[in-house]
Amino acid sequence: MIDLKTPDEVAKMRQTGRLVHRVIHETGKHIAAGITTAELEDIAVSIISEAGGSSPCLGYAPYGHPPYPAWTCISVNEEIVHAIPGPRIIKEGDLVTIDCCAELNGWLADSAFTFPVGKVSTQAAKLLKITEECLYKGIAQAKPGNRTGDIGYSVQKHAETAGFSVVRELNGHGVGRKMHEGELHVPNFGYRGKGTVLKEGMTFAIEPMINIGREHIRTRADGWTIVTRDGSLSAHFEHTVAITRDGAEILTNGE
Repeated sequence: MIDLKTPDEVAKMRQTGRLVHRVIHETGKHIAAGITTAELEDIAVSIISEAGGSSPCLGYAPYGHPPYPAWTCISVNEEIVHAIPGPRIIKEGDLVTIDCCAELNGWLADSAFTFPVGKVSTQAAKLLKITEECLYKGIAQAKPGNRTGDIGYSVQKHAETAGFSVVRELNGHGVGRKMHEGELHVPNFGYRGKGTVLKEGMTFAIEPMINIGREHIRTRADGWTIVTRDGSLSAHFEHTVAITRDGAEILTNGE
């Protein structure tokens, strides 16, 4: 089932989206060489808590996974997603992704942004640019009558034209009252005209995960952290959107 939201429900998700945007970008201001990912997590927790929100990530335990032990996912370099904040020290030239899903008054929003630490390599800078562009190319296809394959096709084409690869085992998802809501899946690859038809009132996350190297992944022993199998850099950008009659409204851009 796919839950269609009313305008009032979308407005409540937009409030949560503003909080998620603030968490990511205020925490992002503290990213610098020498700080640990655990310290960044503490900053994010403070912002969410002071706003009266909570984290659906904490304790989340789908089948086959241990309970997730943090409020955010903070991934560095070869870590694609779901890296648990801890003692890892950020270094000059790193890429750091802050992925935050928060709940406020019963409604959720999910977003991610990859930050460069100081001066990064030319290839890393290109990866950031292309991955963020992939996100907005996907969002441009999120309108009534289109399909999830139109989103995936636009993301895949832009990434692969630039010489990068698309992670295929992970995809966008429905968001609303739950972090992974309903049966909607939004892959970052695909074919035009294929997949689920998009309808007004749908709310979901679009989240390209793009690698400099091959698309293959593996999961570390902690049961959560997903990394590139070849150790290459990865970037991740994500927004929660609502489908309106005019197209996609971004709920996590701070507006």
